[in-house]
Amino acid sequence: MARERKIDMVILGLLSHEDLTGYDIKKRIDGAISFFWKGSFGNIYPALKDMENQKLIEKHDTSVGGRERITYHITGDGKAALTKWLKDEHAGNELRYETLLKLFFGGAEKKEVTLHNIEVFEAEIRRELKILKTYGENLKQRLEVEDHLYYYLAVSFGIDTYEAYLKWCAKAKRTLKGYGSKSAEQGIL
Repeated sequence: MARERKIDMVILGLLSHEDLTGYDIKKRIDGAISFFWKGSFGNIYPALKDMENQKLIEKHDTSVGGRERITYHITGDGKAALTKWLKDEHAGNELRYETLLKLFFGGAEKKEVTLHNIEVFEAEIRRELKILKTYGENLKQRLEVEDHLYYYLAVSFGIDTYEAYLKWCAKAKRTLKGYGSKSAEQGIL
């Protein structure tokens, strides 16, 4: 593969399970995968075209109920590229949270602004954690299907991580609220 984009690996991974339309790929990314990976139509469709040109996927034009439907299918070369990526021990595990960026520069504004940003982040994490826990419970009941074991492990990582985020939110709010007090100055929060 001339230029490896991670969206290519996401698409190949999804297509390794079933043939999908571009819209279906976007829905899958916006579902369970969205907790650790984002993708937009703006990068999905160019990636599909490039991967088709590289013979990693094939496009199938079908008609369903009078509507044209284009599905994508992983090829042998696509499976080989996915396998090569899965076996590569190098992984870019980047953490990019705009809330943390705002926190880092929070001194430029009143601490109430940062407290509010943390509360917004916390509410979002609580909502997503609830969804992750539902996924986890459903997957736990179907671990006899091997793929579900891998999905479950990814969801389990997300649950543990999001629970740690909530713990951090509580600590950060206590620290900001107590800033200037003797206990905060001594690091006792």
